[in-house]
Amino acid sequence: MLGAPALALAVWALAVPLAGTTLTVRSGGGEQTVGPVAVAVASLLAGLAGWALLAVLERSAARPGRTWTIIALAVLALSLTGPLGGATGAAAALVLVLLHLAVAAVLVTGLVRR
Repeated sequence: MLGAPALALAVWALAVPLAGTTLTVRSGGGEQTVGPVAVAVASLLAGLAGWALLAVLERSAARPGRTWTIIALAVLALSLTGPLGGATGAAAALVLVLLHLAVAAVLVTGLVRR
């Protein structure tokens, strides 16, 4: 599960300090910069929420892995509406989408196998 924040921070580091992308989103009537702490915390919280859901499904669902994967992919699809609608530019939107996909790839493949 710690692989998700690590990969997200690697994507952020490549895109922001190295490539020079300005990563800002519209939030509450203004703009907010997305920094490494926000990236790490958001991906860690997503991992914890996914882990908790999987634990509940393992106790109550007939096919917990399959059910969890379907829910996780639906949540990913919904989460992509944020960067696509809130990013301040095309480069920021692309990086934010990549961040979401990177975290999802680690969590979907990693949590189901545990």
